[in-house]
Amino acid sequence: MRFIPEPSRSQEILLRAFFIAGGVFGLTSLVLLVAGAPPWSAFYHLFVGALGSWSKLAQVLMVWIPLTLCACGLLYSFRIGLWNIGVEGQVVAGAIASTAVLKAGVENGSPFFFMVAALGAGILGGSVWATLAGFLKTKGGVNEIFGGLGLNFVAQGMTLWLIFGPWKRPGVGSMSGTELFPESLWLPTFLSGRLSPVGLGVTVLALVFAAWVLQRTKLGLALKGIGSNAKAAYLQGLNPNTYFILAMGMAGGCAGLAGAFQVSGVYHRLIPAISSNYGYLALLVVMLADYRVWGSPWIAFFFACLNVGSIQLPIVLKLDSSLSGIIQGALVLTTLLVYATRRKPKRDGLSRRERDLRSGAKEPFEERA
Repeated sequence: MRFIPEPSRSQEILLRAFFIAGGVFGLTSLVLLVAGAPPWSAFYHLFVGALGSWSKLAQVLMVWIPLTLCACGLLYSFRIGLWNIGVEGQVVAGAIASTAVLKAGVENGSPFFFMVAALGAGILGGSVWATLAGFLKTKGGVNEIFGGLGLNFVAQGMTLWLIFGPWKRPGVGSMSGTELFPESLWLPTFLSGRLSPVGLGVTVLALVFAAWVLQRTKLGLALKGIGSNAKAAYLQGLNPNTYFILAMGMAGGCAGLAGAFQVSGVYHRLIPAISSNYGYLALLVVMLADYRVWGSPWIAFFFACLNVGSIQLPIVLKLDSSLSGIIQGALVLTTLLVYATRRKPKRDGLSRRERDLRSGAKEPFEERA
């Protein structure tokens, strides 16, 4: 029996990308046709609305920064096998901590010091909030999904209490948020004040650091080992509970940094919807990137383009901007379908390669190499 070599990893990724793109285009086009809208025109205005000018590209990157930071944090928790659904609350906790530092800097000098301290406070706030979920799991036996969701509600409640209570605007409590910080406490920007080079640089550094930790260090190897088999890792001298808390803390630190950026670089105040649901969206980003570090920023950039480009649809085509959500949903469904249909079934518990070798076929040189 002649052995037919299976496609390489790169070829398999390209095939999946081709089928996913085709599926997304087909499903979204079908929805647009049912709605009575021209698909090509809608896709064109989505593209122009996101990348039609430097100013719009800057808006895309301002969305990309917190979304990528959240995705970067989730890489740590997913690597060890934890579903960090509480990332949304960790963004909020980081934003609250950052706001507290910036409010202290309003009446003091040294704005540079307080801006740096606000970013550090955001990391600490998100990390502490995620560590609480880690302790609930390791010490209380509470699944990280339920613990994270509960802490999300607590963080949101704290935000509303602060906005309408201790941090309310003078003489009024408003859903628009706290009072604006002075411009001296805003992160520096360029491209007409729409893009923060500090946020961009910090995000790139966070990605490089995550890639180094997960792929080049003993910590990354330990996280992978525990995520694959926690009992076997324990027999090798690793304490899973310690690494669970550590991974959650690192994930929360990245999410908290995203919250700090939202406060100091985007809204310049604390608002009720400070997270902009980037935490939940980052879960889809990481899963669609197949839990890979360098796949996540590209998927995040695509989602950021959808969020910004969809603003043009109500203006030009009288379509609701929720079309971006339809495209995101179609992307997820198509990805799941492609992965399910391309998973090769095994007969008698053996792969095709094993069956061919047992039947007497010689193993090709390429496979041995």
